[in-house]
Amino acid sequence: MADLQFSVEDMVAERYALTPLLNLRLRITESTGARVHAMALRCQIRIEPFRRSYDADEGDRLADLFGERVRWGDTLKPMQLCTVESMVPGFRGSLDTTLQVPCTYDTEIASAKYFHSLRGGEIPLLMLFSGTVFVEGGNGFFVEQVPWDREANYRLPVKVWRDLMDLHFPGTGWLTMRIDTLDRLLRFKSQRGLPTWDDAMTMLLKEAGEEPDDHD
Repeated sequence: MADLQFSVEDMVAERYALTPLLNLRLRITESTGARVHAMALRCQIRIEPFRRSYDADEGDRLADLFGERVRWGDTLKPMQLCTVESMVPGFRGSLDTTLQVPCTYDTEIASAKYFHSLRGGEIPLLMLFSGTVFVEGGNGFFVEQVPWDREANYRLPVKVWRDLMDLHFPGTGWLTMRIDTLDRLLRFKSQRGLPTWDDAMTMLLKEAGEEPDDHD
């Protein structure tokens, strides 16, 4: 039976993708000497927000996700980032491979809202591995499952995520809204003679008494 271990060597932005992707550089080690013919690998990636600290401004921005700080002991739960799959080629001993991790800047998604709220430090990630392994044997191949307890931790620098978003959405972000809300905002923008959507939102915030945040 193959004995597999997984470790994350790095996560970096993919600079030539049409959509935001992080390249997860993964090292797989097999310790018994058996030759792995191939592997259908699945990797579930979770964010573990309880494994880092937050300053006051980050705490304010995270209130929409976790509530007031006094409740964080109950609300700071792991959240799903994504699940990725890959066919791993054959190897003996160890192999370095890359998994492509899709990211979004849609702040309606909990993971993007969490990332956007952070201004520095690292994002604690947990990778949970599963899948099917084809191992060479004397008369052919054995089919085995990746043990359910295989996992790896990685602390992704917030700067890596921000650089990735700046690569695809330089200096901007985006929101989704209902069509009727968009129509009302369009009328407001037209009536005020405002040239851009950003100007329209800024005007609405100003009229609501919201001052610009110097930290954003």
